[in-house]
Amino acid sequence: MRTEGDTWDIVSSVGMTALQVAAARAVATQEPDALVRDEFAALFVAAAGDPDTNLLVTDPTRWADNPLTSFIGLRSKFFDDLFLTAAAAGVTQAVILAAGLDARAYRLDWPQGSIVYEIDQPKVLEFKRQVLDEAGATPKADRRAVAVDLRDDWPAALIEAGFDPTLPTVWSAEGLLPYLPGPAQDALFARIDQLSAPGSRLAAETPDNSVDVQQIIDRQAEQLQGTPLGKIDLAALLYTDERADPAEWLTAQGWTTTSLPSMELTERYDRPLTATAEPFAQMFNTMSYLTAVKPS
Repeated sequence: MRTEGDTWDIVSSVGMTALQVAAARAVATQEPDALVRDEFAALFVAAAGDPDTNLLVTDPTRWADNPLTSFIGLRSKFFDDLFLTAAAAGVTQAVILAAGLDARAYRLDWPQGSIVYEIDQPKVLEFKRQVLDEAGATPKADRRAVAVDLRDDWPAALIEAGFDPTLPTVWSAEGLLPYLPGPAQDALFARIDQLSAPGSRLAAETPDNSVDVQQIIDRQAEQLQGTPLGKIDLAALLYTDERADPAEWLTAQGWTTTSLPSMELTERYDRPLTATAEPFAQMFNTMSYLTAVKPS
C-alpha cells in the first residue's frame, strides 16, 4: 500500500504505471494513422528491462480488446495540442507535472525560447535522462528536470530551476490526480494558482468520483490478467479520499474553465475507444479533460 513519503523507480509502484503508459504510447505510435508519434516510448520500455512490459511492445496483439492504446493516443493528442496551442500563442514556459516518461520536450516542435520543466521523482527522471542520452536524443526546447515529489515543496524546486512566476505558463496534470491523496491534490491546484501569471493555461485529466473504484479493483484479477492493466496493482496505488472538484475550485479563483468528457474527445479526434467490459468501460468513458485559463 502507498505510504506517506513513499518513493519509486520506473518498475515499481506509480513508476510502473508510467512504464505501462509508455508501452501503450509505443504501440499507438505504430498505428498507420497514429494520433501520437513517440519514437522514444519503445526505448524506455526496452531499457526498463521488464519482460512482460516489453512483450506488450514487441507483440501488439496482446492489446486486443484492450482500450488502453486508443485511450492513450487520444489523451496524448489532447495534451500535445494544449502545449502547441499555448506555445503558438506566445506562452514560453511549460510545466509537466508528474512527467514520468513523457518525451514532449523532444518530440514536439517547440518555438525558439520555449522552456519545458519536468517534475517527477528523482529515480524516474534519472532513468529517463540515461535512456535519452544513450540514444543521442536532443530536446527541441530548453528541458529542465525538477527532481522533487509533488507532495513536497515543489514550487521552491521549480523556481530554483529557473521558473519565472511573473510569466504566463502552460501546466499539465496528465494521469496524475488519482495517485495523489486528497489534501495533496488540493494543495497542487492552490500552488499552481499562486505560481500562474495572468494568461496561464492548465489542462488536467479528471476522474469521475462516482466511479466505483472498489468494484474495479475487485474485478481486476478476473478480467485483466495478462493485459497491460493487469500489471498494475490499482488497490495499492489509487487514493479515493475527499478532495475539491478542480473545475469548481479553479472557477472560484477566477479561472475560465471548460470540461470535455472522454466521449466528446473521441468525437473531436474521430477515434472511438475499443469496447471493454464493465466496470472498466465506465472508468474510461467517465474521464473528463479540464482546460482552464487565468484571465489577463
